[in-house]
Amino acid sequence: MTELLQRVYFHNTVQTYLIALGFVLLGFVLIRFFKSRILTRIAQLTQKTKSNFDNHLVESIDRFGIPVLYFAVLYAGLDYLTLPARANKIILLATMVVITYLAIRIVASTVLLLLRSYISKQENGEEKVKQLGGVILVINIIIWGFGILTLLDNLGYDVTTVIAGLGIGGIAIALAAQNILGDLFNYFVIFFDRPFEIGDFIIIDDKMGVVDKIGVKTTRVKSLSGEQLVFANSDLTNSRIHNYKQMQQRRVVFKLGVIYQTTYEQLEAIPVLLRKIVEEQEPVRFDRAHFASYGDSSLDFEVVYYVLSSDYNKYMDVQQRINLRIFKEFQQRGIEFAYPTRTLFMVNEGKEEQEQPAKPF
Repeated sequence: MTELLQRVYFHNTVQTYLIALGFVLLGFVLIRFFKSRILTRIAQLTQKTKSNFDNHLVESIDRFGIPVLYFAVLYAGLDYLTLPARANKIILLATMVVITYLAIRIVASTVLLLLRSYISKQENGEEKVKQLGGVILVINIIIWGFGILTLLDNLGYDVTTVIAGLGIGGIAIALAAQNILGDLFNYFVIFFDRPFEIGDFIIIDDKMGVVDKIGVKTTRVKSLSGEQLVFANSDLTNSRIHNYKQMQQRRVVFKLGVIYQTTYEQLEAIPVLLRKIVEEQEPVRFDRAHFASYGDSSLDFEVVYYVLSSDYNKYMDVQQRINLRIFKEFQQRGIEFAYPTRTLFMVNEGKEEQEQPAKPF
């Protein structure tokens, strides 16, 4: 038995291989026990605290810490053996790649957790978190790029040359894709400045609808007629946007005209009548009603009131009731609405000349 254990294969005795194998197996068993018993118990306790940091810590240990422990045990077992220089180099390279990969994942996960935590504390945070897709993509690209450059530097490559090459290539790409990069930059403007959010009703020029999705390059708006409108982010940030989400009340201004044959007493009573009609409505706050101007074919009145709701249908219901009441009251009082008319006065000059007495000679 002793002779078998002392036999040498590839610069290591059988006993050395068994010790390394036993160390690896024992380490794997202990790690599995830690994961199934201790880590599970810690996860149950953190769920009761409902702390994002605690949950993230447990999740990070499970996703990254456990693989690191497995790899560390395997590396220690292999390091116990006497291996050729080429094998040691391969193991070192694999170790650096694994450590870099796990470090990048941990950093990216932590940064995204902090970002989600910051955004979720803002107003309508849950909706804003759903819009993080583009930001997450950009952050991951930056972190992975930095991590890969670090790995190349540790492997002995000249990172300066690589960065210079990327810089020249980046300039060429930037010149070729100015519109795309402009939309990407404006995506960040929309995300952090919040001129509108998903679910907001907005009007851009003569287009209107509800914001359906905010993407890295385009924003989709569902119009009132049902089709989807696609806007480039640059177009939105360069446009005047009417956002009706924050509107708590709606100011309404409307005009009506009556004919010039209306009596003075009727004209004097109209503003009082209009005020009474508006104040009867709910939910409405009356502002003013005035005989505003003399039109080409009408005497014009202007009415201003506020609908204490942002609901467009409710505003239209109120305006309809006001219009019907005005029509009814004017009809009962004999007040006529004006419409475009012209009165032509003609003078018969020939008749006037015939009626003049003849002059004596």
